[in-house]
Amino acid sequence: MKGSEEGARPVRRRMLIGASLKMYFSHARTVAWTAAVAEVLAEHPARGRTEMFVIPQYPSIPACLEVAAGALAVGAQDVAEHDAGAFTGEVSGSVLAELGCRFVEVGHAERRGMFGDTDEVVAAKTAAAMRSGLVPILCVGEAESTDAEQAAHACIAQVDSALTTARAAGRLGEIVIAYEPLWAIGAPEPAPAAHIRGVCDRLRDGLDRRGLDARVIYGGSAGPGMLIEVSDSVDGLFLGRFVHDPEAVRMILDEVAAITG
Repeated sequence: MKGSEEGARPVRRRMLIGASLKMYFSHARTVAWTAAVAEVLAEHPARGRTEMFVIPQYPSIPACLEVAAGALAVGAQDVAEHDAGAFTGEVSGSVLAELGCRFVEVGHAERRGMFGDTDEVVAAKTAAAMRSGLVPILCVGEAESTDAEQAAHACIAQVDSALTTARAAGRLGEIVIAYEPLWAIGAPEPAPAAHIRGVCDRLRDGLDRRGLDARVIYGGSAGPGMLIEVSDSVDGLFLGRFVHDPEAVRMILDEVAAITG
């Protein structure tokens, strides 16, 4: 493990561990999953060293906030570009914040590919989230498998693009960067650990040079066994289908305990 090497970057802050449930679960299963994960976290030795979140479908947000009882933060899978107005079907950042959301996902490959979220739309949504006091989870990643330097260059360019509107308005705030190489999303296995470390080290250095209040987490078929391999280069994991069983979350918390203990 690279984290054991002399001179490796230390773990920063609490580990940020979260999951997007996309549209996989019913409302009842979403609430049950959130309650089960909150219970796992409450009794786990790593609870004080972990910040956890869940991102359900919109209608399940209030119930998830209730059963999470402050143990887990709750976020949304998307946010409107606009703060208010005649935008049928959209959900504003201010309403999400009013409900109690902390995070909102922006720029995911599925939103870009299926729903036409361009670079300009992603920048507008990022700015809207920050205006509302939400923390954007900005998804970045290279389209095709390449070396770590080229991948990191592509990711930094996506970050710069996404922050254009917020920077121009003087409204830059806290942000989470979710590194999700497009070629790894939905794949049977995540990207190789060495590649993740190489990209995320460069990405974090680039964010530091820009003076951003940012954390970097890895997504893209992430699950149990991943964190222990890359913890010195990331601030956490962005999880998907591999934690649909709440017991998988317990396994990841065991990794947090091993890394930070």
